[in-house]
Amino acid sequence: MLKVALVGVGGISSAHIPAWESMEETELVALCDIRPEQMEKYPEKRHYTDFDEMLQKEQIDILDICLPTYLHADFAVKAMEKGINVICEKPVSLNREDVARVYGTAQKNNVKFMIAQVLRFWPEYEIVKDIYDKKTYGKLLSGSMTRLGGYPKWSWDGWMMDEKRSGLVPFDLHIHDLDFMVYSFGKPKKVTDFRAKRPEQDYINAIYEFDGFFISSEASWYASPYPFTVGFMFQFENAVVAWEKGEMRIYEKNGKIWNPISDNSGNDTGNIGLPQSDAYANEIRYFTDCVKNNKNPDKVKPDELETVIDILKSL
Repeated sequence: MLKVALVGVGGISSAHIPAWESMEETELVALCDIRPEQMEKYPEKRHYTDFDEMLQKEQIDILDICLPTYLHADFAVKAMEKGINVICEKPVSLNREDVARVYGTAQKNNVKFMIAQVLRFWPEYEIVKDIYDKKTYGKLLSGSMTRLGGYPKWSWDGWMMDEKRSGLVPFDLHIHDLDFMVYSFGKPKKVTDFRAKRPEQDYINAIYEFDGFFISSEASWYASPYPFTVGFMFQFENAVVAWEKGEMRIYEKNGKIWNPISDNSGNDTGNIGLPQSDAYANEIRYFTDCVKNNKNPDKVKPDELETVIDILKSL
């Protein structure tokens, strides 16, 4: 059984911890956070407030990094230099050169490293990529991707509102949709962007041009308490594929409307019954399988991460 430790028991860890707990082949043995109270709800785990102490005392196979962005690369390198496989929350860094640094460290120490770009493992997005790759509904003509919400005033030490530590909306929020585009469609030929940036809010609207189609994308941290909203719509020659208000629908040119994700309602005759799944668990299971089978976790490639950072830096 693979022994796992997690550092950074903040918001995203609440998605990672249940994923580790759900797998029979892993055991989450230790947690680390400088705030002891963050770990109190996990009394069955060993708790550390010092990362170096945890690395010294624990014999772990995998480290899961859920820390603030600006700490990712340094903590990953430190763990990998001790022979530990590392899965790390996005982004790898605000700096392009850190991509080569972390992947170089992994190679030098013969360990696995992966940035957890979760949309690559999200069922609705995986369906879009599959439709695009197989040309199920002909050529892609256009698309729109939305990721909107309120300003994250709740973040520890205000780090998310500090551009030098988080990169603001481009690196914390918009990165999800851009990473999916680069993963699915390659590097865009042209980027046109607009940004409304103020001390208390940040909004981006960008249009990415590819060969034969374009994708418009918007992301925000509004000053007002706007509810978190995510969705997409892709226009193919013979169908529109949409995810709106938590429901995915495919609107075919022939008039058929159906849901490719099982909602267990029994009301959709076009439902093919693809089960709902947890994307965070999917990415963690994928990485674990790569560690177990000594396979390179190349579903997330370093050159794609560099491309995304280069574009985000330009916004």
